[in-house]
Formats: sequence, structure tokens, C-alpha cells
Amino acid sequence: MDAPRRAAHQRDVPRATVELSGGGHGEVGHGEVGHGGHAAHPTDTVDTIVRDWSRERPDLDVDPLRIFSRVKRIAKQLDALRKAAFAETGLELWEFDVLSALRRAGSPHRLSPKHLLASNLVSSGTMTNRIDRLVSRGLVTREVDPNDGRGILVTMTANGRDLVDQALTRLVAAERELLAELDLETRDDLATALRTLSLRMDDPAH
Repeated sequence: MDAPRRAAHQRDVPRATVELSGGGHGEVGHGEVGHGGHAAHPTDTVDTIVRDWSRERPDLDVDPLRIFSRVKRIAKQLDALRKAAFAETGLELWEFDVLSALRRAGSPHRLSPKHLLASNLVSSGTMTNRIDRLVSRGLVTREVDPNDGRGILVTMTANGRDLVDQALTRLVAAERELLAELDLETRDDLATALRTLSLRMDDPAH
């Protein structure tokens, strides 16, 4: 990394102010104290990781870690939040994913396994197993496609609809609380940036 870029990078990554015990990294610090005694933005574990790598590998521009390490951590935290939100409905994460695809399809909440695969990004064998388990719970039914005797259609039952609606209500409330400190403009900017990144990663060329 050249000197000007390294200097700019170091400005972007505040020094962590959390105490490290036993070689571990604290989750959230209080941030640096800026000019005039005002605190800068708080630091997190990723700030510490980036700082450490910058020190140990000054030959590398580790700036991408500021984004992707946080995306990875947020994904894990979101899984935990969703499990908690769905706990009272008795739904597993994968069950919610399948049922929500059917719910979003609109009445009669029916899709082919092919369309469910596109929504859930799993293998054909995994989807077949999931449909079997949802059928056994009475959350969906499986029937022959009247327009294609070789195909089948998966339809959500009234019980499945009730459960996925309850789960979504709890999930949206929990996620709204997490975003409470972000104003609408910040949310829009964040959503736009993540959309751009997601589309780039979906591009086979990358």
C-alpha cells in the first residue's frame, strides 16, 4: 500500500479503545476522543481486526475487510435474531424461507419446486426433503400439476400461512428495533450499497 493510501486508510480505521484480555478482542469500544474532547464513532471487533492486519501485513490493502467482515458478522447475528423471532411459532429458518416464498407468491400460494429452488438457493434434493417435512407438518400440500402430469405443485395450507405471518410480524418488529437509530436517508444509502454489492457478487464474471 502506498503511503498516501495507507494514511487515508488509517484515518478510516480508528484505534480500538477496548481492553484486550487473554489475547481476545472486545466486541464494542467507546471510540476515540476527537478534537475538542468529542468522542468519534464507536469501534467494534472488525476495527481491531483491520488494525491488526494493517500492522502485521502493511504490504496489503486490507480495506475490503472493513466491509466483508462486518457483512459476515451481521449475517451470523441475523440468523440468531431470526431464530429467536421464530421460536414462538415453532418454525425453523429453512421452513420460514420456503413458506415465505409461497406467501409472497400470492393466492393460492402455490409454486413449483423449481420456483422454490430459485427462491431458496438450495439443491434439488434438499428442497425435496424440505417439502416432505413441511407436508408431514401439515404446512403445505403436494399435488400433481394439472398442466404437466410429470410435475408437481406445492401449496401452502391455512396453518402454514398463519405461522409464516406470525413469524414475519415478529421478525420485522425485531429488525425495525435494530434500525431505530438510523434515519431514512441512511437506510436508503445502506440498502443501495448492499444491492450494488449483491448484484456484483451474483454476476458470474466475478
